[in-house]
Amino acid sequence: MAVVRPITRPAASAPSAAPAPAALDDTPRYTISEVAARSGLTAHTLRWYERIGLLERIDRSYSGQRRYSDKDLGWLSFLGKLRLTGMSVADMVRYAELVRAGEQTVGERHQLLYDHREEVRQRIADLQATLVVLDYKISLYSDAAPAAEGKRTV
Repeated sequence: MAVVRPITRPAASAPSAAPAPAALDDTPRYTISEVAARSGLTAHTLRWYERIGLLERIDRSYSGQRRYSDKDLGWLSFLGKLRLTGMSVADMVRYAELVRAGEQTVGERHQLLYDHREEVRQRIADLQATLVVLDYKISLYSDAAPAAEGKRTV
């Protein structure tokens, strides 16, 4: 499918301003199946994300088919990162609500992400400590394996 980018003109007060990046382009162009293929999410999950407020209302074609924009894809990518960190859906919805509420919520958004980052760091530390134990056990078995092989009977 050919992607048509809108023509952007520099603002009058800033004649040398660069055009807005395509990632912020709001022009709808992707079907739900295309977004599912790109994001790894199912169409059902994408509709659910919209229903619970993780996604803003998705534009529709004249026939009612959802049409996602590059901006929507960027947001879905960010949500995917939050899920990988283990953020709860409830916290993700809260964050999305704060974003939609505007600039006056920047402090709350910062705090929500900061607190979550601390939880992620603690989980990483716990996993690193667990990895040390696994490495120790693996080394014990690696040292014992050659001796045990000599005792095998067929």
